[in-house]
Amino acid sequence: MDYVFEHEMVVRDYECDLQGIVNNAIYQNYLEHARHEFLHDIGLNFEQLCSDGIHAVVIRIEMDYKLALKPRDVFIVKLGLHKQGRLRFVFDQALVRKDDGQLILEAQVTGVLTRNGRPIAPVVFDEAFQSKGWVFA
Repeated sequence: MDYVFEHEMVVRDYECDLQGIVNNAIYQNYLEHARHEFLHDIGLNFEQLCSDGIHAVVIRIEMDYKLALKPRDVFIVKLGLHKQGRLRFVFDQALVRKDDGQLILEAQVTGVLTRNGRPIAPVVFDEAFQSKGWVFA
């Protein structure tokens, strides 16, 4: 997988369960936060998109857990993006523990952009990628 973005994060104590590891639902928060940081990095303002009537909607999340994170673990969320058909886009994401490079989780998050409740082509991603010299395919 070709990743185009990385975001460093740290596990907070309250994100862990009684076993002393990150609760499985928290990983979705990590993935979402990295996606929003990525959009900001490529010049897309999520709040502005919503104000313009464009809403990014997650329609499927697939996560493969490999290892658990623990309190104070520093990790990197890696992100790539590709199209799936004319309307869908997929964020390919991975979490990697920083100190040893161990793969923690791999995920594919599929979404669509909507306007007035109807799917639209992700032209804003095309334009943002072109401004970075990347191809969104």
